[in-house]
Order: sequence, then structure tokens, then C-alpha cells
Amino acid sequence: MSLRDYRINAVIAVSDMRRAVDFYEGKLGLRPAVDEVDGGRTYWCGARTSLHIFPHPDAAPSGATVAGWTVRHIEPLVDELSAAGVTFEHYSEPLTTDEKGIAHFGRRKAAWFKDPDGNTLVLIQE
Repeated sequence: MSLRDYRINAVIAVSDMRRAVDFYEGKLGLRPAVDEVDGGRTYWCGARTSLHIFPHPDAAPSGATVAGWTVRHIEPLVDELSAAGVTFEHYSEPLTTDEKGIAHFGRRKAAWFKDPDGNTLVLIQE
């Protein structure tokens, strides 16, 4: 048996649920599917995937990307999220992002941003 045949979903620890809910719902536009027994919230996304956030007193960003969405058209989504108050990261090494924070890899593109706890999230256009 291999895990490659199973769906996977993201789970992110946050230090302040109210602040996290304001970000994930208010800025990213996610809608809660259910309040969980752990005090967190689960958000259903495309293709029956989900993002779960939960409060944890020792929540600390990992320093690496913790979750990402595969999108069809990254530029209008970056514009929409920027207008909602999301700040996209700008990098110069080892990859370079444009003025909007989008990195170009041939036909692929990616844009990274952080939640209020500093967890890095990404949009990827395949």
C-alpha cells in the first residue's frame, strides 16, 4: 500500500484564532465548513481538499511553505487578494519575483504570502 493514492489536506497551527479567521475568511475568502472539536475551523477548497486551522499555544511558522493552491490564472487572483490586504512576498534569490510578487518558471508561475502567524502559503499556476 502507498499513500500516493490518497488525498492529502493541509493542517496549520495558529496562535490566535480570531486573527487567523479574519485572515483566512476576510482576506482569502474561505468559508468555514465546520467548527471542529479542537477549536479550529476546516475550510473546503477545490477537488474535495481542505485547509484546517487550529489554535495552538506554541504555534510558530516553519520557515517553509506549509500549504498551496493550484490555480488556473494567477495574476487576477494576486490582484484580488492584494486588494483584500494580502501582502505577497518578493524574492531576488534563488528565484526572482516580479513587481506583484509572482515568480515565473517557464509556463508555471507561483506567488507566496504569509498568514498572520508567518506561515507561508503559495498560489501555483501549472
